[in-house]
Amino acid sequence: MSAQKGFTLWMTGLSGAGKTTLTNALVKELHERGVSIEVLDGDEVRTNLSKGLGFSKEDRDTNVRRIGYVSRLLSRNGVGVITAAISPYRSIRDEIRKATEADGAAFVEVYVKCPITVLAERDVKGLYKKALAGEIKEFTGVSDPYEEPLAPAVIVYTDRETVSQSARRILRELEQRGLLNTPVMPYQRVAEPKSTTGGWAIV
Repeated sequence: MSAQKGFTLWMTGLSGAGKTTLTNALVKELHERGVSIEVLDGDEVRTNLSKGLGFSKEDRDTNVRRIGYVSRLLSRNGVGVITAAISPYRSIRDEIRKATEADGAAFVEVYVKCPITVLAERDVKGLYKKALAGEIKEFTGVSDPYEEPLAPAVIVYTDRETVSQSARRILRELEQRGLLNTPVMPYQRVAEPKSTTGGWAIV
């Protein structure tokens, strides 16, 4: 792919919804199409750029802003960026969108949606059950808010779609925006990551 247009593919959704699993599938496809792509994972950013931050609203906002800052720098220089972070607050996501677009790069918000009941079933560590029982405080989606996107570019429903189905719709959105070339035989290379729950890994 020549003269690549930079973009930020912002994956938001609750813990365990499938953001990382979907990111892995997309990265494989994008690399095979010759796209320069970087991944910013919320947990990795916390470890490397946001060490010491807690889970108050202020600390969550700081962490997400740092992800947004790095993604903006990369995407404005022609790199495709995929973020995989809960990013629970709508105002911060919108703030990052405006800054990214002001730099001339595309911001594509993807809502990775899954019901709490399914997330609790997937959760081998039992964190959702503990949060629902009040044993864990400041748990996003249970005891701490998660503000759903009002108008995301794509919504994927990981409780009833396969990884490939979700990935295909996201790739189609990138193609329609002119951010990705249409392959001669579309979507044949998107691999299904191994999973134990309805086509989705617990990540």
